[in-house]
Amino acid sequence: MANENPEVVVAPVVENGGAHGGRQLFDRETEQLESELSKKLEITEDANNENEEDVAAEEEEGSKGETSTKKTKKKKSKSKKKPQQTDPPTIPVVKLFPSGEFPEGEIQQYKGDNLWRSTSEEKRELERLEKPIYNSVRQAAEVHRQVRKYVRSITLEDTVRKLISENGLKAGIAFPTGCSLNWVAAHWTPNSGDKTALQYDDVMKLDFGTHIDGHIVDCAFTVAFNPMYDPLLAASREATYTDVRLCDIGAAIQEVMKSYEVEINGKVFPVKSIRNLNGHSIGPYQIHAGKSVPIVKGGEQTKMEEEKGYVREDLECSHYMKNFDVGHVPLRLPRAKQLLVTINNNFSTLAFCRRYLDRIGETKYLMALKYLCDAGIVQPYPPLCDVKGSYVSQYEHTILLRPTCKEVVSKGDDY
Repeated sequence: MANENPEVVVAPVVENGGAHGGRQLFDRETEQLESELSKKLEITEDANNENEEDVAAEEEEGSKGETSTKKTKKKKSKSKKKPQQTDPPTIPVVKLFPSGEFPEGEIQQYKGDNLWRSTSEEKRELERLEKPIYNSVRQAAEVHRQVRKYVRSITLEDTVRKLISENGLKAGIAFPTGCSLNWVAAHWTPNSGDKTALQYDDVMKLDFGTHIDGHIVDCAFTVAFNPMYDPLLAASREATYTDVRLCDIGAAIQEVMKSYEVEINGKVFPVKSIRNLNGHSIGPYQIHAGKSVPIVKGGEQTKMEEEKGYVREDLECSHYMKNFDVGHVPLRLPRAKQLLVTINNNFSTLAFCRRYLDRIGETKYLMALKYLCDAGIVQPYPPLCDVKGSYVSQYEHTILLRPTCKEVVSKGDDY
């Protein structure tokens, strides 16, 4: 009976001190359970830590990915830079200024009696109204600057046509490129077949023009390889800037010119202004608009004329221009009528040369051209020359006389 009672079975298992030994066994079992639980807890915590580290790593990678994406976007946004001109230049200037706004030239304030213009509200309003015209002139000036920057490594006229986006009478070359050498002062460009080559001892005046909607930029500079001519070039360059800064233009220019001298082959020569070769005003589609800018004291206004011996008789005429104010003139020669239509459609009252007629496909036109000249419809402009054996240097800028200030639109880093 005692064996069937579970309570009796359990109690006699223990002798004296048996209760203490039971507690030890219970404690060991408890410690084992606690150690196993703690291990499990440690394993769980480790697993949780690993999971947290993985999540953190993923978040970190994600944030890095986002950062890299942002950097990529920033790089992409930075990569959208203003277009740069190629070397040699091939990109039309209008594409380099997507806003359609072209850079201003050098601004100079009026002085003396005209100082009030700078603060006049009426003049400022006039200026705002003329802004589209100013912008067209600045576009033509920007083409001029970029072309002359690379002038020694390009075909000049082809590059002008490309950069200005030539478009009939709306945009293009304003007049034939002047390449006058030595004592020839102006209005010479080679006709087709001319074999003239620039030499080391030559002094060449490079004068070319650009236009947008008939708004002309006329700018010239001188090329000389022999440093012997440097004082001559410096005289005309400095006189040009005297021209645009002072009011008493003629006297100031002459004074600057007289302060220079040049030594050529051991002989010293004074530098002088050409008395009857002047600056000039410019109008829409009109390179010579009537007003003259003197370059000697006293404002000499006489102009070079053929009968006075200023035109070289052994140089062919290359420059022509339809008279700006000519009315209807009846023509009997059919070929002259055809040629006049060509001139009207391609040049209007802008200057042209025989090479330009050749380029657009005209042939056997010399008699018809002479007929138009004799009829007073077209005006020939033969080369203008100084004394044979002399050397002429020229620098020229186009100035906008704005209501509030003067703007030298063709000014560049070169001159």
